[in-house]
Amino acid sequence: MDPEEQLVEHARRFAASGATPVAPRLAATVLLLRPPLSVYLIRRVRTMAFAANMYVFPGGTVDPRDTDVEWIAPAHRLGLPEPQARAVACAAVREVFEETGVLLAGRNADDVLPDVSTGDWEQARRAVESREVAFADLLTGRGLVLRADLLVPWSRWITPEFEPRRYDTFFFLARLPDGQRTRDVGGEASHAVWIPAAEAAHLPMLPPTRVTLAQVAAAGSIGAALAADRDVTPVEPRVVGDRLVY
Repeated sequence: MDPEEQLVEHARRFAASGATPVAPRLAATVLLLRPPLSVYLIRRVRTMAFAANMYVFPGGTVDPRDTDVEWIAPAHRLGLPEPQARAVACAAVREVFEETGVLLAGRNADDVLPDVSTGDWEQARRAVESREVAFADLLTGRGLVLRADLLVPWSRWITPEFEPRRYDTFFFLARLPDGQRTRDVGGEASHAVWIPAAEAAHLPMLPPTRVTLAQVAAAGSIGAALAADRDVTPVEPRVVGDRLVY
């Protein structure tokens, strides 16, 4: 049974149960891009409660401490109050750091860190991942600011009402900074890969990932994708008959 068939089955069981939908949690995910138009994907381990064994972009939910970060504010605010927009951007950058070792931060608006794959940075990444250190405190302690202006909003997806775990997720694009490189850091991922956006359709993915990859591939280049005028009105898939529509 493919992922969409599974979702249709979940919807039927939910409707029969009469249960009340859970409230979605605010989250962020990032399509990390490198030339010519490749994207970084991770395959979640089989034991994960959500999207197990699926290929996804680095991402996760907002941490309450994400609102405390100093940032280079983007031109957009995602249609959210400033504290929430800041928290979503921080969650996006923090999760990319935790899951890939890439850090979208610098000393000021004209600076992005070069290589952060040293042992010192790996120790810092693990401390953030384990929640021993707040991401905002890590940046402050190193004299860094969050480069939220490097995140380009692409879309916003809300998990269907019939799912037991629901997320209100902002999808961003970001170019891999010069001098930085991704690392296979394990954790929630069993596999990680750089793959051309146009060649990833065969991988097991949930609909938002598949749709987003196809949209980015259609842009034709990183520059065109980053410059695209996108609408981040929420998309919430639903089941109509035997089909998932969005």
